[in-house]
Amino acid sequence: MRYFSGFGLSGEAKLFDEIIAPYEESPYVVTGFSYGAIKAVEYVYGSSGRVDRLILLSPSYFIGRGRAFVKTQMLYFRKDPSAYLEKFIENAAYPADKSLLSRFCADATDKDLEELLTYPWADEKLREIERRGTLIETYFGAEDRIVDAKAAHDFFKNFGESYLFKEYGHILR
Repeated sequence: MRYFSGFGLSGEAKLFDEIIAPYEESPYVVTGFSYGAIKAVEYVYGSSGRVDRLILLSPSYFIGRGRAFVKTQMLYFRKDPSAYLEKFIENAAYPADKSLLSRFCADATDKDLEELLTYPWADEKLREIERRGTLIETYFGAEDRIVDAKAAHDFFKNFGESYLFKEYGHILR
């Protein structure tokens, strides 16, 4: 399995063992969490190799948030990246304790954040991935403080299987 980490994270795949552990040995599964879901989609879309399953864990879906939202987020990040990431980790971990996620913190750039906030989830890309025979699975927590999980679930349920867990947050706990 190929795994792509979330924004400002590294090594957090073990948090999702309940979902992805059965696929760890498969070279035909690609998984991404949050910002990593963007990277996973781009990897699969650009790949000519076999991919049986694309697993997207809380994909970063900010469609409809507007330029002011993006500009404000970028401003706060550039002003104090450490404080921004600390608050981001706290919100991503909710309703779990932030210590669960903070041990996986890694460097993040403003370029990463901008891509995360402005990525244009395109129906055409996801349809092409499906057309190639790849099963797309998405997972969301309804208590997510990072993305609008309901809106994201409504979008992704048009592509493969999409699951929305009522009492879970962004890290699906």
